[in-house]
Amino acid sequence: MDATQRVRAMLSFVQAADRGSFAAAARMLGISAAAVGKNVAGLEGALGVRLMNRSTRSLQLTTEGQAFLQGAREAIDALDAAIDTVAAQRAEPSGRVRISTSHAFGHRFVMPLLPRLAQQHPALVLEVEFDDRRVDIVRDGFDLAVRGGTLEDSSLVSRHICDLHTVLVASPEYLAQCGNPRRVQDLAQHRLIALRFLNGTTSPWSFSERGTTVERLPTPCALMVSEPLAAVEAAVNGMGIAQVGLHHAWQDLQQGRLLVVLARQHQSGKRSMALQYPHRALVAPRVRVTVDFLMQEWAQTPALHVTLEQLKKLSEI
Repeated sequence: MDATQRVRAMLSFVQAADRGSFAAAARMLGISAAAVGKNVAGLEGALGVRLMNRSTRSLQLTTEGQAFLQGAREAIDALDAAIDTVAAQRAEPSGRVRISTSHAFGHRFVMPLLPRLAQQHPALVLEVEFDDRRVDIVRDGFDLAVRGGTLEDSSLVSRHICDLHTVLVASPEYLAQCGNPRRVQDLAQHRLIALRFLNGTTSPWSFSERGTTVERLPTPCALMVSEPLAAVEAAVNGMGIAQVGLHHAWQDLQQGRLLVVLARQHQSGKRSMALQYPHRALVAPRVRVTVDFLMQEWAQTPALHVTLEQLKKLSEI
């Protein structure tokens, strides 16, 4: 098997492993499923080991296949990066950059930055997909993903964007009409705005009670939404009390359209937002300039770095 055949075979193997079938790999590579199967079989013959166990419905990597997959990815990434590096010496970074982000963060903190990125690097083709579910970056073919929550995937490079804090908020008009809750128990007499995740569960509210953190569901619920910015909008419009991300509500808090309630009892939680991308020996220039630009811009975005001192200066109920 010569060098060209090895590269073709490794591409077929990696795509089949990531996408779960020869047919899916073939669609990605623009060849037939039979050609993918032939390439993988040739690779196994050259190595003298079986890399995949095939069935009519699925592919399962063998132990040897799992070990070979990481090395094959690194080899392909190194080849891509070498080509990109040479090309970058002659021209601006170019090519498609696929970004996965949630709807709320993407619309508020990603999309407004893209015109400047495109102006600086006009040869980039930016593709942004909005999905509140956690995607598999490698399997789904993304270059970057913006993720929030508890991040534990050690197979990815993770660049910290900010800590995520939540607050309970309501509009001044709502509080003037319905009163200010002084205790957690007072919430039972108020209209509460709940956030429901895509899996059907409701985001709980956390409070400090007798030295411990207790989670409570926002009941009785007057409004249920599935998108964080909708909860902010509903609170601004006087529909009740909502638990929202501080970064989403910061502008409304500063301008007095929202007020913080039960600040001493409410617990923000320990979560973070990060930009993640696959581990690679070399990062393609098109990805590197995108990462560097976004991280620099986010570092200078005040709403993502609100301190407790800043929050205390706001009118607290």
